[in-house]
Amino acid sequence: MCKIFFRLFLALCVVLPSLAAAEAPSENRKVDAAFVHAQFGDDFTILPEIPAVYGDLDGDGVEDVVIAARCKNPLPNQAEHNYTVIDPYYDFFGFGDPKMTTTFSEPDPARRGLVVLIIHGQGPKAWQSETPKAKFVVVNLPYKTLTVRKMRTKKKAIEAVYIEESSEMENSSALFFDGKKFRYVPMGGSNQ
Repeated sequence: MCKIFFRLFLALCVVLPSLAAAEAPSENRKVDAAFVHAQFGDDFTILPEIPAVYGDLDGDGVEDVVIAARCKNPLPNQAEHNYTVIDPYYDFFGFGDPKMTTTFSEPDPARRGLVVLIIHGQGPKAWQSETPKAKFVVVNLPYKTLTVRKMRTKKKAIEAVYIEESSEMENSSALFFDGKKFRYVPMGGSNQ
C-alpha cells in the first residue's frame, strides 16, 4: 500500500510542474510603444502610468492583453491594422455607434482621447502572435485604473476588465466579453 502511494506521489511530482508551466502566462511580456504602433498604428500612445493587464477575456484558454492608451481618432486605421473600434460605454446608455460617439466633445481634458486596446490571443504566442484572434479599440471609457479579475455572470464566472472610473463620483465598472461583443456594466460608487 505504501508503494502505491509513493508511486502516486512521484507521478504527481512529475506531472504537476509541467501542468503549471503549460498554464503559466507569457514570460516575454513586452508592451511598449513599438508593439502598440505595430499592432494599432502610430496614432496610439501608451499610458506608462497604467500598466498592461493580462487575462483570458474571451474564455478560449489563451492569454489576452489590455493596454491603456490615447488616440485622437482611431477610426481611420481600422482596415490597415485589422482592429475594431467599439463603444460599450455609450452602448450601455443606448447609443454606441463609434462613428458618432468619437465626435462627442469631452469637457475633461484628462479623459480626451483615452482608449483601451484589447488583443485576443491566438496560438502559443497568445496576444503576441503576429496574427492575433481579434483586436479592439474601446473608446469613451472613463478610467483611472484597469485590472483583470473574475466576474460572476448568471451562467458562469468569467474574466473581466474592472475599471476604476475617472469621475467625480469615483465609480467602478466592468467590461466583459459575452461571446459576441464587449459589454459595459456599472458596479456602483465607492462613496455610497
